[in-house]
Amino acid sequence: MTTTTTTLITGANKGLGYETARRLVAAGHTVFIGSRDAERGRRAAAELGARTVRLDVTDDASVRDAAQAVAAAGGLDVLINNAGIADRAAGNAEVGAAEVTADSVRTTFETNVFGVVRVTRAFLPLLARSAAPVVVNVSSGLASLNRVSAPGTPTYAYPGVAYPASKAAVNMLTVQYAKAFPNMRINAVEPGFTKTDLNGNTGVQTVEEGAEIIVRMARLGPDGPTGGYFDAEGPLPW
Repeated sequence: MTTTTTTLITGANKGLGYETARRLVAAGHTVFIGSRDAERGRRAAAELGARTVRLDVTDDASVRDAAQAVAAAGGLDVLINNAGIADRAAGNAEVGAAEVTADSVRTTFETNVFGVVRVTRAFLPLLARSAAPVVVNVSSGLASLNRVSAPGTPTYAYPGVAYPASKAAVNMLTVQYAKAFPNMRINAVEPGFTKTDLNGNTGVQTVEEGAEIIVRMARLGPDGPTGGYFDAEGPLPW
C-alpha cells in the first residue's frame, strides 16, 4: 500500500513557503499551508492544490487548534518551520546595534524562535507516529557565528542584530531537538539571499533557487543527516 507524505509549512501563503509548498505538492506530498491570515491561506492552497490551516506561530491557541486539525486529517510526517520576520527600520534596513531595543528583539524572537518551539512542541506527538518524521527549520547564513565573524565578507558587513541572533538560536534549537529525538531527521537550512517580502525584495536569488535546499531536506529518508546546518552546496560552519 502506498502512503502519502503529509507536510505542514508555516508562513506558506507567499514567498519561500509558497514555493516550497508548490514543489512538494508536485512531488506528491499532501501539503498544509499554514497561514496567519485564513483567507490568504485558502487562496494559496487553492492555487497549489494544497490544504490550508490557520496558524499564527505566536499564538498558543492557534497552534493548538492547527495541530488538532492536522491530526484529524490523518497526521504529519514533515514539519517545515518557515515563518519568520526581521526587525526593519525606515528604508528597509535592519536595525543595528546602536539602535536595537529589547522590545524589538523580543518581537523578532517571538516569531522566529518561540514560534519554532511552540509549533514543534505541538506537532511532536504527530511526528512521533510517522514512519519517517522530518523537521526542517528555515535558518539563515547570518546565523553562522563563523561567517559573521569573517572580515571582508557580506555576512560580516551585515549590521542587523535581532534577525541574526534569532536564527542563531534556531540553529541551537535544531541541534538540541535532533539529539533529543534521534529517530527524526531535524536540520536547519540556509536558503540564501532570496527576493522575498522579508527583505523588501532586495534578495539576489529567486524563490525557486531559495526553496531548493528546503525541499531537499524535507524529502530526507530515515538514513539522512540530522542535527545539521546546510545550504544548497552542503554543510555550513556554525
